[in-house]
Amino acid sequence: MKFRIALDSGGDLPEELKGREDIVSVPLTLTINGINIVDDGHLSQKEIVDLIAKDPDVPKTACPSPQAFYEAFECDAEHIYAVTLSSELSGSYQSALVAKSMYLEDHPDAKVHVFNSVSASCGETVTMMKIMELEEQGLSFEEIIEQTEAYARGKCTLFVLDNLETLRKNGRLNGLKALAAAVLKIKPICYGTPEGSIGQLDQARGMNKAIVKMVDHIVSITPDPENRVLGISYCNCPDRAQIVKDALLSRMNVKAVYVTPTAGLSSVYANDGGIVVSI
Repeated sequence: MKFRIALDSGGDLPEELKGREDIVSVPLTLTINGINIVDDGHLSQKEIVDLIAKDPDVPKTACPSPQAFYEAFECDAEHIYAVTLSSELSGSYQSALVAKSMYLEDHPDAKVHVFNSVSASCGETVTMMKIMELEEQGLSFEEIIEQTEAYARGKCTLFVLDNLETLRKNGRLNGLKALAAAVLKIKPICYGTPEGSIGQLDQARGMNKAIVKMVDHIVSITPDPENRVLGISYCNCPDRAQIVKDALLSRMNVKAVYVTPTAGLSSVYANDGGIVVSI
């Protein structure tokens, strides 16, 4: 095996990439409505959304342990990579770095690198796909690291949330603002900052107008789209994801596109009806 990628479950793995020996999902743990859930894909989006709706408290998440990453690294691959949630959002990156140090103590000749995706959801996934593309091109380990690090920081990730309950519960949106947003149907258009935190770029009244604005922003700020992979993740709204895909492809040419449901962690934060786009 030439390479292996350990992707924490903050990334949304497309169906066609599941089950591959060279891609391993390292699950976070979710606590929703008092239930601890290993984010390994066994719960459906609908089940997660229903649990969140019943939970009066904020859902909690715990990053994978260093041992979990270490076990994902154990293979005969020439190049081993981890792709994690933004270090601004999770301890997953630090956990993977600890695992790397542990692994190199036991395997001093191994080539291991941990990428901070400075993102989440499909922002992680397109970072992983960049590694795969460069590996297929036969680039050296050092070249792949350099180009993927630059790509991770140069990509554009935007999202629109239809349901603001998780943001309200975790304090990112106070109760008064949440009430006003619900009454007026105000939908925030958010983005991943270059540092990997979350900022609000715009807002619109109603989900349809918010999606139009999000598409406009993506088209306007994306350089050389023909050299990029377009990733779209959705929570319990496949028809909405198709609308976003069609709107973007009508205005830009991309190298490839994939549309996938959000995994457990992304479903917690996107919540019912949320859309995430990364390119």
